[in-house]
Amino acid sequence: MSVMSLGAAEPVSGLPDGVLAWTTTRADGSFGMGSREPVGDVMDRWARLQDGLAALRIERFATAHQIHGAVVERHDGGWRGWLRLRGVDGHVTSTPGTALAVTIADCTPVFVAHPGGAVAALHAGWRGTAARILDVGLEALAGMGFPADECIVHLGPSICGPCYQVGPEVLSAVHGRPATDKGQLDVREVLREQAWRRGVTHISSSSACTRCHADRFFSHRGGDSGRQLGVIALQSS
Repeated sequence: MSVMSLGAAEPVSGLPDGVLAWTTTRADGSFGMGSREPVGDVMDRWARLQDGLAALRIERFATAHQIHGAVVERHDGGWRGWLRLRGVDGHVTSTPGTALAVTIADCTPVFVAHPGGAVAALHAGWRGTAARILDVGLEALAGMGFPADECIVHLGPSICGPCYQVGPEVLSAVHGRPATDKGQLDVREVLREQAWRRGVTHISSSSACTRCHADRFFSHRGGDSGRQLGVIALQSS
């Protein structure tokens, strides 16, 4: 059994051995807990995902109720099952047998992996990007002995720049300079630049836009209440 049997999930390639990562799609159903969908249907999807992870000897699964902030939680061993926190938008671990996930529907799922055996999952909308959640995640990994310039960063499916018009207050917050008019914001490009400035040279990005490709992905701007999951897992040896 494989977690990739979820359906049309978009996998992340080019990761170190022992690291799996993917983003679910509309075909896999919503993992959001704030929709009007019957709670039993949503929880069945979470249960099937955990069953798939368990079949790969991944026994810890960390998620959170996200608030578009820059808090990143470190997860060590000593627990089993599904851990769900509040007020957390990122997760890091170097403990094999652990999966980390963020929910998204236009925001960017940021996957970080270090070949020495550490991973991170970060939820980066414009607020999290302005708050430098990627820097926080990379600093957390560096503090664990996994330098940023040795990490691999992948930016998953999210809304593209041409689809994402925002107000001047958003542009000012993200770019750190005054803006007076509305404009287009490419969050993934900003994240790419932030990663590059931290010394990351292995940076890749999905070509998928959650708004353009609404047949494949849930989009908040498109009026969807559904949510994708961005999952990264560190397998046991």
